[in-house]
Parts: sequence; structure tokens; C-alpha cells
Amino acid sequence: MARIGSNLDDVRRRNLSAVLERVHLSGGLSRAELTAATGLNRSTVAALVADLAERRLVVEGGPGATRRVGRPSLTVAPHPAPLAIAVNPEIDAIGIGVVGLGARVVHRVRRALGAIPGPEEAAAIIAAEIAALPASVTGGARLVGVGLAVPGLVRASDGVVRWAPHLDWTDVPFTALVARATGLRAVAANDAACAALAEHLFGAGRGADDIVYLNGGASGIGGSVIAGGRALGGSGGYAGEFGHNRPGVHDPDDRRTPLGELEQEVSRARLVEVLGVEPGDERALTDAALATADPVALGELGRQRRILSTALANAVNVLDPELIVLGGFLATLLETDRGDLRAQIAAQAIPAAVEGMRIEPAALGSDRLLIGAAQRVFAALIADPTGADPGGAVLG
Repeated sequence: MARIGSNLDDVRRRNLSAVLERVHLSGGLSRAELTAATGLNRSTVAALVADLAERRLVVEGGPGATRRVGRPSLTVAPHPAPLAIAVNPEIDAIGIGVVGLGARVVHRVRRALGAIPGPEEAAAIIAAEIAALPASVTGGARLVGVGLAVPGLVRASDGVVRWAPHLDWTDVPFTALVARATGLRAVAANDAACAALAEHLFGAGRGADDIVYLNGGASGIGGSVIAGGRALGGSGGYAGEFGHNRPGVHDPDDRRTPLGELEQEVSRARLVEVLGVEPGDERALTDAALATADPVALGELGRQRRILSTALANAVNVLDPELIVLGGFLATLLETDRGDLRAQIAAQAIPAAVEGMRIEPAALGSDRLLIGAAQRVFAALIADPTGADPGGAVLG
């Protein structure tokens, strides 16, 4: 006979989720801190931690730092066993990371490509790279699933890539292809949306509830909006495509393309060319930009900042964010002259909306896409930790 659930089951599931989520987002808390954060009593927290430890989702270590009087409280940290595979397919490479709970990136692989991959080819490469992961990474681990950060429009309901123009993919069931090739559960989302989620939970946007995030990469410019602490996905999951907007180019001499789309005018390829660096290394690009005295390179940096400022001012006027976060080569434009970019935004935006606004580079570096894609995988496990089999496999 089928077991009938009870409200007590639901309460315990929610409490397990609350404890696991706090441990995951913090990287580790003492029992005392968990008690304060959840509002549950000490004995309940102790029982929940024991349950999560048995499921190999958390592990208890030495006493945590605390100002409380009495016996020190043990630290509860994410268990190293659950791992997510995070993937970012691009026009020139496929980036793959192995990520644990607590946003811990334990392994990275960048598979350079000689040509833009087709969906089936990309799925096969992902499966081969997962199969080739060293035992030092996967030994004793449980692979929860594969998270895909795709540079294009991804339908939220089923993970179909509706349009990834730089990859030349249209209506591709990429999530299903990867699941079939790897034998693992797969989830997909837009790459910028993944990065924004990571920065919101673990990076520059931590603690901020209203964020505009723009990401600049090989495939152009994507974006995402966090409004009231929640990602703004839109009706189909396609919100945030800032790169296809046409912000207006005030000086005709600044225009480089007929249509003036943001991602055509503000381009990583143009910066790579004038700075003479290898594509794909974000830190090297920023270092070269900060060091250059070449008037051509400085002129291109200034031109791109001017056009980017108009796009950001439009976003400020519409969304009134407390924080703008820029990732990828857009962070390079910010770091080369933060005062200039902010001043140009302020000159074009509603003054009241700019008063308390901050603008920061992404804090997680090149790991932001991997951490965000992994978060999509871990979301179901965190929402219902009872799906974790203590024997080894992660169900669902």
C-alpha cells in the first residue's frame, strides 16, 4: 500500500532544506549560528544536521568561532561528495567545471575547439570529458547532474535552446542531448543568467536584492536582472538580452556597425585585437588594458565605455537597481576607468536613481558561469534533501 504523507513530513523536508541551504550559501556555520539563522531550537537543529550528515550532504568538523558562553559549537560544512558538472559551450571552446556544494570549484577543463560545435558534437565532447575526469576528482563522489550555461535563449519550461545565434543553434533540445550522452540529469539556462545567480548568491551581489548584471564573452553580451531578490526570467525565460538592444550612439565617429546593437559595438574581439592578447583569458585582457599606453587601444576602450554607459543608463532608468555587476570583458571596461563609466551613466540617467547605485566587477572571475550552472543543478537537491540516498546515488 502506498505511504500517505503527512504535514509533519512536509515540515521536516522544509527544515532540512532550510539548514542545507544556509550551509551551502555560507560554506559552513556552527550549530549555534544555524539555530539563530533558522529560528529552530537546538535539539531540532542537531537532529536535522544528523539527518543531513547521514545523507552525506553535510559534515561536522571542529568547533566554530563563536562569542557565546559555554561549550563551543561544532561547525557544519557542505559534504564534499555531492558534485555537479557545470558546462559553458562557446564558439571557441567548451568550459567544464566540477563544482561542490558551497560553490567550491574543484576541477576545470577548457576544451579548445577549431570550429563552432554543433549540438550533438558538443554533447559528445561533454560526455567524453566527464568520462575522462581523474579519479582524484570523482573518487567517492556522487554526480548530481549537469548544468549548462548556454550563450543564447533557453526556454525555461524544458531547457530547449531556442536561439543561440553565435553557435548557430535554433530550437535545439540540448538538455536532452546532454542527458542522453552522459546518463545524468541535465538542466540548462542562459549563461548570463547563470552568472548573475552566482554573483547574487556568492559574489559581488551578495546581500543585494536589486541587481542588473551584464556579461561580456566570446558570444557577445548577455544579461540578467535580480528584482526583489528573485531572478527576473520573463514569460519564457528569455529576459535580460541586453546585447541585442540598440542603445544609441551619440557620436557618429563612435559607430562601427550599421545597426548599432550593443554587442556589435561593444566587443571583446575588438579589445583582443587592439590589445594583442590571446582570447579566453579574462585576467590577461584586463591586465593588458590597465597597462597599455597605446592611443589606439585607449581610444577603443573609451569608445566602448561611452556606448556601454548609454545601455546601462537605460537600464538604470527602467529598473532602478541598487547594484550593477559587470562580468567578462565588460569588467575590463569598468576597471580601466571606473570613474569615467559611472560619470557617463550618471549624465544620462535619472539623478535620483543613480544616487545610491553601486557598480562593481564580477567577484567570482571565470568561475561565475560554472558556479551558476552548478547552482541550477543543486537547486532541486537543496529544495528536497530527502531525495539524497545515503547509500551513494543522488536520486531525481
